[in-house]
Amino acid sequence: MSEGFVSRAFRGRRRNPELEGRLPPGQYATPDFPVLSAGPTPRTPLDRWDFSLMGEVDGARRWSWQEFGALPSETVTRDIHCVTKWSKFDTTWRGVSVDTLLAGVETAADHVVAFCDGGYTTNLPLEDVTDGKAWIAYEYEGEALAPEHGGPARLLVPHLYFWKSAKWVRGLELVSEDRPGFWETLGYHNYGDPFQEQRYQGD
Repeated sequence: MSEGFVSRAFRGRRRNPELEGRLPPGQYATPDFPVLSAGPTPRTPLDRWDFSLMGEVDGARRWSWQEFGALPSETVTRDIHCVTKWSKFDTTWRGVSVDTLLAGVETAADHVVAFCDGGYTTNLPLEDVTDGKAWIAYEYEGEALAPEHGGPARLLVPHLYFWKSAKWVRGLELVSEDRPGFWETLGYHNYGDPFQEQRYQGD
């Protein structure tokens, strides 16, 4: 192809300046909220739902659905990024900060394992779910969180790939040693930073 075939002004696909710094490498933005699950959708009645904080703590805690709903809550708007390469901007959630759940808890743990209905687990450093980084969310866009999106409640850790935001969460176990969860034992990255493209082991 001759040099004159391409205009000097050609710069490829125009980038949206509003997305600069928000869209991780390898991701595409979508207005949709795809539903991806490894198995059937659990549907636990609210009168049988509870949330537990356990493991290496000075005393286990447990909240019923009513008790959990009475805890101080926050509304947050965050971008979310799925390991399957879609990103959704400005999603709005309401839930209880993990900081609120850990208030007054004594622990020497450095890690946490989220456990869920259906047997799913995922692991995170404790520092990645504290200091305003994570919530147990029960509303999405002003409505009760739908079961297909993890309702009645899911973990929300928006700065990591979305598999770390465990659906149908029922508790957090604080542990001193890291314990890989469901997807991590199947080859997914142990940490999952979307801006570092940490999708799989070795990334």
